[in-house]
Amino acid sequence: MNEIVFEILPEMQDERIDKCISSYLVALSRSYIQKIIKEGHVFVNDTPVKSNYRVKVEDQVKFTLPDCVEPDIPAQNIPLDILYEDEDLLIINKPKNMVVHPAPGHYEGTLVNAVMYHCQGALSGINGVMRPGIVHRIDKDTTGSIIVCKNDEAHNAIAALLKTHDITRKYRAVVHGVLKTPQGTVNAPIGRHPNDRKKMAVNEKNGKHAVTHYKVLEQFDQYTYIECQLETGRTHQIRVHMASIGHPLLGDTVYTNRKSPFHLDGQVLHAMTIGFPHPRSGIYLEFEAPLPEYFEKLLSVLRGVR
Repeated sequence: MNEIVFEILPEMQDERIDKCISSYLVALSRSYIQKIIKEGHVFVNDTPVKSNYRVKVEDQVKFTLPDCVEPDIPAQNIPLDILYEDEDLLIINKPKNMVVHPAPGHYEGTLVNAVMYHCQGALSGINGVMRPGIVHRIDKDTTGSIIVCKNDEAHNAIAALLKTHDITRKYRAVVHGVLKTPQGTVNAPIGRHPNDRKKMAVNEKNGKHAVTHYKVLEQFDQYTYIECQLETGRTHQIRVHMASIGHPLLGDTVYTNRKSPFHLDGQVLHAMTIGFPHPRSGIYLEFEAPLPEYFEKLLSVLRGVR
C-alpha cells in the first residue's frame, strides 16, 4: 500500500474530492479514483468519504493506493533503440510497425512487451496495474521518440506536463500538395468521427481543443516536407489537422484516398524531438530521434525528381 497525504488549498474550495485527487495526481484516471473511494481507501480528516464529497480549505486528504497487480503480458527480449535512460525514465526511438500497448491482435511484439523485459520490474503502477509508464502514444506506423516512466513519481510528473502542454514535441512529415505559406497553425477541435468510430475528425460540437503549428522545410513538385509542433496531443492530431486543410500525410490510408507512387507502409510521420524538465532535477532535457532509413530514402527520391 502506498499512502498519500495532502491539504486542500483555497483554489480547491467546494470541488468534489474525486476531482481534487485527479488534479493532484493527474496520471490517475477518474474511474480509478472513484473505485478506490468506493472501496474505502480515501479519508478526509480521518473520515471516509464518497466521491461527491465537497472539500473545504485545510481539509486533510489521505488515501492509499493498493499494491499493483502484475499484468498478464509477457516480457519479451525485443531490442530497443534507447536515446536516454536513468533511474526515472527511458526515451525510446520507436520503430515502424511496432504497437505501443498490447491490444486484440497485438498481444506480443509491442513496446510494452519490450520495456517490461528491459525494466525487469522497475515499472510505474498507475491505476492499479504494474506497467511501463507509457504516458503518451504514437501510432503503429509512426516512428520516433516516446517517453517511458519507471516509477509513479516520474509518471505523475510527465502526465502533469502533458496536461499543461509543457512538453516540446516536434514531428517531421511529408504531405500531399504544395503549401501556400511557409508556416501556419491549425486550431480545430478533434473528436470521434460522427460516422466512423474508428477514425478521428475535426469535430466542432464534441471535439477537444487541438492546436498544431507547422512550417515548411522543403517543397517538391507535388509534396511538401514539413515540421509540426504539437501544442496539444489528441489522437491522430497531425494526420487529422493536415488532412483538414487539404494536405494529408503521404502514405496515410485512413485520412485520405490519394494514392502514393512510393512503396510506403503507412503515413510518413516521425516524432523527431521531445523535450521536458526532468521530473527529479527539473533540468530541461531535449532528445532527437534521427529520421528512419525509409524516410531518408524517400527524401532522396523526392529531391531527385524535384
